[in-house]
Amino acid sequence: MRHRKSGRKLGRDASHRKALYANLTSALIEHGRIKTTAAKAKEVRPVAEQMITLGRRGGVHARRQALKLLRSQDVVHKLFSEVGPRFVDRPGGYSRIVRIGPRQGDAAEMVYLELVDHVAEPRQPRRRRQPEPDVEPEPVEEQAEEEPAEA
Repeated sequence: MRHRKSGRKLGRDASHRKALYANLTSALIEHGRIKTTAAKAKEVRPVAEQMITLGRRGGVHARRQALKLLRSQDVVHKLFSEVGPRFVDRPGGYSRIVRIGPRQGDAAEMVYLELVDHVAEPRQPRRRRQPEPDVEPEPVEEQAEEEPAEA
C-alpha cells in the first residue's frame, strides 16, 4: 500500500528526478514561464519557490545553497540580481500553474508554470502565405507548321 507516501516518482529514479527538478527550476528562473505537464509542475513548484526565497534572502550562504541545486552560475546570478529582488515584498506564492489543455500525442494535461509577475509577450499572428500575384503569361506565338506538299 502507498498510504502517506508523498511525492510523485514520474517514472524516474531519484537522481534523474533531482536533475529534472533542477533543470525545470533553472528554466523557470531564466525564462519566467515554462510549458510542462501538470504532474511535473506540481512537483517542481515548491522547489522553485524555495529557490526564489533564497534569492530574496541574499547572502553568500543562500547563494551557495542555490548553486548546489541549480548548478549554473548564470541562472543563480539572475535569481539573486533580478528575480529575488522583484519578490522582496511578497511573502510566498511566487508562481502559478495555468492549465492549457491536453497534449496532442498522449493527452497528458499540459500547463504553464509561470512566475506571478511574468508578462507574456503578445504572440505574433501567424502569417498566411501571400498568394502569388496573378501574372498574365506572355502569349506564345504559334508557329504555323508547314504542311507537307501533296504530290
